[in-house]
Amino acid sequence: MASVNTRPSRVLSGMRPTGRLHLGHYHGVLKNWLRLQDEYECFFFIADWHALTTHYETPWVVGDNVWEMVIDWLACGVNPKLARLFIQSRVPEHAELHLLLSMITPLGWLERVPSFRDQQEQLHDRDLATYGFLGYPLLQAADVLIYKATEVPVGEDQVAHLELTREVARRFNHLYGREPDFEEKAQEAARKMGKKNARLYHQLRQRYQQEGDREALEVAYALLEGQPNITVADRERLYGYLDGSSRELLPEPEVLLTPTAKMPGLDGRKMSKSYGNTIGLREPADEVARKLRTMPTDPARVRRTDPGTPEKCPVWDFHKVYSDESTQQWVQQGCTTAGIGCLECKRCIIDAVEAELAPIRERAQEYEADPEQVRALIVDGCEQAREEARETLSEVRSAMGLEYR
Repeated sequence: MASVNTRPSRVLSGMRPTGRLHLGHYHGVLKNWLRLQDEYECFFFIADWHALTTHYETPWVVGDNVWEMVIDWLACGVNPKLARLFIQSRVPEHAELHLLLSMITPLGWLERVPSFRDQQEQLHDRDLATYGFLGYPLLQAADVLIYKATEVPVGEDQVAHLELTREVARRFNHLYGREPDFEEKAQEAARKMGKKNARLYHQLRQRYQQEGDREALEVAYALLEGQPNITVADRERLYGYLDGSSRELLPEPEVLLTPTAKMPGLDGRKMSKSYGNTIGLREPADEVARKLRTMPTDPARVRRTDPGTPEKCPVWDFHKVYSDESTQQWVQQGCTTAGIGCLECKRCIIDAVEAELAPIRERAQEYEADPEQVRALIVDGCEQAREEARETLSEVRSAMGLEYR
């Protein structure tokens, strides 16, 4: 296929419901989602099947956190009017596409995904020698490809997973993209546009294929985008017929590299529930203040009069997230000269974190008081997602010879 982008920019991303959300999730994922929902067509989903790949022995962990996660998303500003929010297991087309893709995916492709061995070592207390855990990168590929996402926001540690998705899409298109009667179907699709548009399409195709006229190709793509009388499948055929290739049934998504999460934990390490160093998005204000007041500080400051080094103090990492330049200068000056004490330094952080969490808590209470509203939003999002997924799956079934008459 030519490199001209013919599809609307569509993003897909999900989160596993294995625990309550904290500031690490907010700064690492959700704030990015808030930006993306204004710039792209977004699909955000609760990855409950993915959660079972590591928590199959404790399914209540998943069940207890699904709806809490939805409330957190909504409270943080994820907007169901701008993005489609849904639960993975409520769209069974994901599972069928995963099954069909498993028929063509070499076993070695899954075994070489870096996180397969890494997570087995890190989560050594769990039995991860399961087909589900081995195959979860392929389920991730199905999640992306079922919606024909053009971009997927990932951190650097997830790039290998997306490369697997691209390889699977490439292999699928190679195996099934060329239909036996492809040219006849493409010509029939052109006729559906009407005589005038069909004639223009064939003229532009001829100019591109015989003269290499890139402008003609772009005009032809624009012509196809504006046609209301052809199906998505027909449009894909006509794209492929333009440049002499075949249908790109499953487009290869691009990496949308997200900035590394900057939210530190209470002990200076990455904020993670496994380290017990988190601040929950809905924790009471007094508990948040207590956690921040009791944070460890520079061990050199044994007494109030001892000077310290901010770079050796976990509180300084919070200042880099929450404090402006003048406040950071005040901390640097006050700490290194013992001009301020650790509690004074922490007070700025307590106030800033509370200012961020207070509106989230308030909005969450509104959703907690109306659980039926939350469920209705997800039901609607699931239906919208299924409409898209059914269309892709119908094309995949047909390409693989599974549409029997």
